[in-house]
Amino acid sequence: MTILQRQILLLLLVQSSYGQLPLSGRGGQNGSVTPAQTPVPGVTTSVNTLNTTVQVQGPYAGSASSISKSPFLGKLSLRDAVERGLAYNLGSVGLNNAVRQARGQARVARSSLMPNLNGALRESVQQTNLKALGLRIQVPFPGFAIPTIVGPFNYFDLRATLTQTVADMTALNNYRSTQELARANEQSANDARDLVVLAVGGAYLQTVASKARLNSARAQLETANALYQQTSERRKVGIAAQVDVNRSLVQQETQQQRVATLENDLAKQKINLARLTGLPPNDRYDLVDEVPFSTGPAVTLEDALKQAFEARADLKAAEAQVRAAERSRGAARAERLPSLAFSADYGAIGTNPAQSHGTFTVVGTLKIPIWQGGRAEGDIEQADAALDQRHAELEDMRSRVESDVREALLDLQAAASQIEVAKKNQQVARETLTLTRQRFEAGITDSVEVVQAQEAVASADLDYITSLFAHNVAKLSLARAMGHAETHMPQFLNIP
Repeated sequence: MTILQRQILLLLLVQSSYGQLPLSGRGGQNGSVTPAQTPVPGVTTSVNTLNTTVQVQGPYAGSASSISKSPFLGKLSLRDAVERGLAYNLGSVGLNNAVRQARGQARVARSSLMPNLNGALRESVQQTNLKALGLRIQVPFPGFAIPTIVGPFNYFDLRATLTQTVADMTALNNYRSTQELARANEQSANDARDLVVLAVGGAYLQTVASKARLNSARAQLETANALYQQTSERRKVGIAAQVDVNRSLVQQETQQQRVATLENDLAKQKINLARLTGLPPNDRYDLVDEVPFSTGPAVTLEDALKQAFEARADLKAAEAQVRAAERSRGAARAERLPSLAFSADYGAIGTNPAQSHGTFTVVGTLKIPIWQGGRAEGDIEQADAALDQRHAELEDMRSRVESDVREALLDLQAAASQIEVAKKNQQVARETLTLTRQRFEAGITDSVEVVQAQEAVASADLDYITSLFAHNVAKLSLARAMGHAETHMPQFLNIP
């Protein structure tokens, strides 16, 4: 068998191999961004019955640096934060690189179907020991003998080799399977963009809520300071008791501690937001958007589900995984079919270029599988298992898409109800504080009622901030649940 024939046989063996897929199509997924609602115990006096969070795990919690490529002036809007996250968050960056790898794998699989042309220049110098090779010839003529050492002699060979697959259904299906896997990775990258929007948007809203809590606490501290000064002056003229002064002082110090705690929380939230968007991990920047209350999108459950089933990239990725598994099963079944390949070479060979002569070889190889020890049956069984798993994962993904939409709409309704109640409580609490302070100034009541009224205002402010955050996160979650979150987010949150 010539070297060329051995190359062709090896090529046929490679092309006729079934490209086995992993059992699950979700093995490449890494990290998650999930909105969550935690029930609050019913014994609380707060109007909030749900505690909203956006849980970010894996690469979505980190980012590459964006400062060198996108200068930052210290002012961060929600839109700018999302754009930076889409460009530099590791969740998006990692899947974009996975798309590049998948495309490269598809090109490699395609190469087995395309003509392969190679050139080689070979110069050989050889000396052979015939006796060592077992060649012993005795000549019956005296004085004449065949030498045992032949050479040295040399030759050169300049040659081009062409190989081409003519018919190989296994290689063709393997290539089509890699194409579907590349499409699945592209859709997964699009889904990663939606998750980045949810992660960065949720972190931005959380930072806005922390800033609002801090501003509310500072306002309460000013009120506590004013009450302490007022009580101290009344004590000096003998109108108020010392216990009132002590009570207002405790209230003032409590508010100071709250301010310090909330300042620490805001700094951490800003650092976390910076980590998601590729900014330096510090809190030395300002937020531009306050994201005030706006009504939720006017979309029905049926419309939301329809848009989600048409637009969700993770659902499209699952569908592409099914098609890839079908192609892979086709490749396994095609191992039973004959395959045909063609090869040829042409070149010049001789002791030197001046004494060379052109030679060529043309080979057509038809491979007919007869018995492979059950290999094809085993490959088919593996491919069938992977295909069944892909179908199950697709059904689960459809269910997940529907549950995401339903849960987001339920959260939106609950948050809208809570924010309405919180507004009323906030108004009533402020009116009560004003009346209580008037009663205190008139000497009708002591500082106990004033402190209680202040706590009620603080609680009402906190309820409103928490409800507003839950409402905005619910709208952001709905944007992600319906797909194309980057497009829906400005519309749902009413930001420029």
